[in-house]
Amino acid sequence: MPQEATGTEKASAAPPPAGADRILVVDDDPTVAEVVAGYLERAGYVVDRAADGPAALARAAAHRPDLVVLDLMLPGIDGLEVCARLRERGPVPVIMLTARGDEDDRILGLEVGADDYVTKPFSPRELILRVGSVLRRTRPGNAPARRLAAAGLTADPASRRATKDGTELSLTLREFDLLAFFLAHPGHAYGREDLMREVWGWDFGDLSTVTVHVRRLRGKIETDPARPRLIQTVWGVGYRFDPAGPPAPGDDRAAARTDG
Repeated sequence: MPQEATGTEKASAAPPPAGADRILVVDDDPTVAEVVAGYLERAGYVVDRAADGPAALARAAAHRPDLVVLDLMLPGIDGLEVCARLRERGPVPVIMLTARGDEDDRILGLEVGADDYVTKPFSPRELILRVGSVLRRTRPGNAPARRLAAAGLTADPASRRATKDGTELSLTLREFDLLAFFLAHPGHAYGREDLMREVWGWDFGDLSTVTVHVRRLRGKIETDPARPRLIQTVWGVGYRFDPAGPPAPGDDRAAARTDG
């Protein structure tokens, strides 16, 4: 069993590869942390480690990570609080590690802004793939240059900035990706499986992830999130972004019933 470090755990002893992304791994189980860190290092990432919430926040303050792999259940300050505090300092992608079956906790993790989660026990290779998928979407050079706009909303994929009526929106990585996708495809209805594939880049996964992110995005762009007009639910299908709002009575589109 790997030896457990104390306090703010040391980063990898190897010299950081030039231009490598820095990953902060936060888990109080030394075996899990050792395995995850080892796979990430072999994949070419620079890895910092922390065994509890306070150590994670201190580590992130000392060396800002490009992504955080964060265990939900931590001593001192739990993963939900750590995620919220990290987000107060600025946008940073977070992949949450959760125990299998704790659906309520996973939903809470997504609600506080986690971009993805992996349930324990998990395949380290799957985690590496998810890390790579999230990081690829944070790199402006890989984003289309076209600025998207509709219904008072804008999304600039190059700068990853979004506004509503000229006021900048505070969006997580996935919320921005979801908004940009909707702006690029107005009037089209997409199932949650479609959105998981197109926005998250996965052909599998817990579809509640999509549901939570749609709800969070509605809370930031809708005038009345309880009665959404822009992101409408298409019953039996999924969601549709409609810049013009819901159809008026008698409109042919009313046949496709929408609701919040």
